Amino acid sequence: MNKFLPFAAALVLAAGATVFWPTGNSSSELTAFGAAQAQEGEVDTSIVTEMALGDPDAPVTVIEYASATCPHCKNFHLTVLDQLKENYIDTGKVRFIYREVYFDRFGLWAGMLARCGAPRGADADPAQLEASQKRYFAIMDMVFEQQSDWLNADTPAGIADNLSKIGRTAGLSADMVDECLQDAEMAQAMVTLYEQNREADDISSTPSFIIDGQKYSNMNYDDFAAALDEKLPAE
Repeated sequence: MNKFLPFAAALVLAAGATVFWPTGNSSSELTAFGAAQAQEGEVDTSIVTEMALGDPDAPVTVIEYASATCPHCKNFHLTVLDQLKENYIDTGKVRFIYREVYFDRFGLWAGMLARCGAPRGADADPAQLEASQKRYFAIMDMVFEQQSDWLNADTPAGIADNLSKIGRTAGLSADMVDECLQDAEMAQAMVTLYEQNREADDISSTPSFIIDGQKYSNMNYDDFAAALDEKLPAE
């Protein structure tokens, strides 16, 4: 189970307080962001849309904290989440919210890629918001399924290229991927919001879950289902 180091933002803003994304076709040129870190109080986190599955009025709300680079998170998404969707989320019993954790810049890049094309904030047209959330989870599914492959590169530029391929496979154009991954304002907002949520929910490892306000560590399906059944109203 992955553990946090004391200053997660310092991990995200590696290489001299900078997050990089290569521009052009496999170019080694890198675009930097991070100058606003010293003015964190001015960061507008409202532009980061909450990504969720299921009925907003479901009786139980689950918040998952997970990293795209965490093997335990990959295992949860490949072995547990589909069963939860079938039995709890798609049946209207559970609202499932996914919140990204950034151990490193690669996890941040994956989140930025998955959010490509999403509305900035919660005041979007409902149909647009629903479509963007479906695309987000479809891309995150690919990120977890191919985790060992896209992380298997010798350089950050190679990892970036691998993520870009996932984006193009998901139907994003190369230009759209480049634009999304060079969005310094969004990256800063994502990092800032992540830090705020991590502190508020006292998250120290991934995957972690908040089920109707109660924190749980990584669980298999049976244990997760038992925890949900305790929270659900009697039928």
